[in-house]
Amino acid sequence: MAEVACHQVCQARVRAICSVDKSRRGISGQRSRTRTVRTTPLPRYNVCMVRTLSGIQPTGNLHIGNYLGALVNWVKLQEEYDAYFCVVDMHALTQRPDPEVLRQAVRELAIGVLASGVDPERATLFVQSQVPQHAELAWVMMCLTPLGDLNRMTQFKDKSTQQPDNINAGLFTYPVLQTADIALYRPEAVPVGEDQDQHLELARETIRRFNFTYGGDVFPEPKTVKSLAPRVMGLDGESKMSKSKNNEIGLFETEAETWKKLKGAKTDPARERRSDPGTPEVCNIYSYHGFFSTDEQRAELAEGCRKATLGCVDCKKMLGTNMESVKGPIRERAADLRSKPGELDQILAAGAEKARRTAEETMVMVRDRIGLAGGK
Repeated sequence: MAEVACHQVCQARVRAICSVDKSRRGISGQRSRTRTVRTTPLPRYNVCMVRTLSGIQPTGNLHIGNYLGALVNWVKLQEEYDAYFCVVDMHALTQRPDPEVLRQAVRELAIGVLASGVDPERATLFVQSQVPQHAELAWVMMCLTPLGDLNRMTQFKDKSTQQPDNINAGLFTYPVLQTADIALYRPEAVPVGEDQDQHLELARETIRRFNFTYGGDVFPEPKTVKSLAPRVMGLDGESKMSKSKNNEIGLFETEAETWKKLKGAKTDPARERRSDPGTPEVCNIYSYHGFFSTDEQRAELAEGCRKATLGCVDCKKMLGTNMESVKGPIRERAADLRSKPGELDQILAAGAEKARRTAEETMVMVRDRIGLAGGK
């Protein structure tokens, strides 16, 4: 009886999400004109759990910025959502990586996701290129995205600066593929860091434009789920943690490798000598303690910093020890997965199969609404 009640409540919620107010205004602000719209039945999925989708690009070794900004969040999301997590290898093509390097990076990223606690029994983990519907929907969405919207994307300017000899069209249309990644699984919530807010808003606008043009019950408009660490600064304290800027702490690095990097990391500039009092709130190293240390340890460090009873080396040593208590078990689980390549292949194959089924359900609806072959 409880299952029936749950199903009825969830069905009502989904109908509410997907229903269309006939008098609502469209993208242009005008009342929607009379049109004949197909009413393809929506595919059924696990309606008693809100669906979410998130992806991560295999462009280098995982670091604690990835772990804190995405993977910690993913582990929590899989308990609360019908979660789809994707290794977005097609996005990585904008950097023209060596094919073998890309294949290995995909596997290492998948290993890192699993070693960090994502459970393939609770979440769907897959590789983007194994689901061809991503590229198909990206073209549909590209035809609905005004050039002006893409011109306003600040990340295109940033990425063009980083690779001035390879400013390709993929860098410019990257947000449209990201829109397709999201829309394909019809999620109601999308976890993002602060640097992705602009892309998610573009996705929402494009989804609204599709629904207005072809019928308003195809795609739900996803809401943002903020990460606990939307932006993790690098060891230089000046920019976001990134392997390309050589300011990262690798997730798989040993305790000795981590300590070598921490020793030279930037701290409070006011503490030139150990006897100089400091302000922990402006210290980049102290900000990491917010994720790896207890409340008591942070209070002790803050007081020691202000009174100059603890030095920056003391602060860094405690951080290194606490980081290792998190990274050590992850490194061990990753080593175990590397020793069982067949098991990783099976996990990714099963995830891709499920993702393709879900994606094809969406594309049948899309093709039907826009008039392409392959709809119902």
